[in-house]
Amino acid sequence: MSEFETAARAATEAMRDVFAPTPLQRNDYLSKKFNADIYLKREDLSPVRSYKIRGAFNAMRKQRACHPEQRNFVCASAGNHAQGFAYVCRSFNVSGEVFMPITTPQQKVDKTRAFGGDNVKIRLTGDYFDQTLASAQSHCAATQAHFLAPFDDVDVIEGQASVAVECLDAMDAPPDMVLLPVGGGGLSAGMTRYFASAAPETTIRYVEPTGGASLTAALQAGEPVTLQGVDTFVDGAAVARIGTHTFAQLRGVNVNHVLRAPEDRICMTILDLLNAEGIVLEPAGALVIDVLDELRDQISGKRVICVTSGGNFDFERLPEVKERAMRFSGRKKYFILRMPQRPGALRDFLDLLGPDDDIARFEYLKKSARNFGTVLIGLETRHAETFAELTRKMEAGGFAHRDITNDPVLSEFLI
Repeated sequence: MSEFETAARAATEAMRDVFAPTPLQRNDYLSKKFNADIYLKREDLSPVRSYKIRGAFNAMRKQRACHPEQRNFVCASAGNHAQGFAYVCRSFNVSGEVFMPITTPQQKVDKTRAFGGDNVKIRLTGDYFDQTLASAQSHCAATQAHFLAPFDDVDVIEGQASVAVECLDAMDAPPDMVLLPVGGGGLSAGMTRYFASAAPETTIRYVEPTGGASLTAALQAGEPVTLQGVDTFVDGAAVARIGTHTFAQLRGVNVNHVLRAPEDRICMTILDLLNAEGIVLEPAGALVIDVLDELRDQISGKRVICVTSGGNFDFERLPEVKERAMRFSGRKKYFILRMPQRPGALRDFLDLLGPDDDIARFEYLKKSARNFGTVLIGLETRHAETFAELTRKMEAGGFAHRDITNDPVLSEFLI
């Protein structure tokens, strides 16, 4: 057994004083759908509904072992790391301060406060995370508190490897493949290193959001690089720069083994798991399941573990998730329509719609005495192919139009 295996196992055993192993469950729905034995490692069922509790616990445990006098800890996070940090602060009975952006949703603030209780104070500072992080680090320097990093820390990486320990302990033989989500790289680095030693025959595939592909960028450059822009929808994995320590464990990954999941398609996966299985996943938690169809030929007949990394889904986001899923599937479109300003024109347009078509949005963008008025219209339909026929009818009926569904500028301002 390697030194890292021994350390990861020690971390796993220590965690049992705080929480039980998360389930490794064979999912019949996905197994049948992809002709494979699909197992879900349900990190969304941890006490804080994400794997982040593991790295936070191990880093705090080891810091306390080396410096028992250290009782003040700090983190900067607006999500799962903050909640895991708060939980372990209360478990170790130490003082913690969580720095969050002012724009953090109240639901996340309340959950962090609930997990930490009297052991945690929350400081809302900065409009953007970089500002929040700078404030947290300045506070650490001034008070000699210990900053607990979300992913780029060797003890955090070691703690996240406990997911791999539990996976192998729960199976009679190593899986053929493991699918890992990637954000800052803590989970993927820890599990990759553990599997490389304990089950080298297991292949690994990595999944990151299309709008935050920091591992892909680093592998192509040979070192961590900062992305110019990040789509924050997959907030649990939308990281602009992979960690230095985490990339040290991942630099040998074949870039062709890193898949990218489109944010809108992830929305379809979230809804599919919710409707079919009653499983509530946050966008980052659904990452690996989203790419199963791309791997269909590689996983057929194989045993596959998918790490569902988190389930902190704010149901206030459900309308947005449904909207993005409908648009990705082609069942919802938005048009700028030139409507003739004459009696009966609206009725003529409505007659073009079929029994499965529905108007979800109708708004005059300009009202004037001109011969034509401009209308923003959103249409939903049961079958995506319906829009081809509708477009043909609009052109034949003299209704000039422009499809703005995938126009990022117009969509942002009008939709």
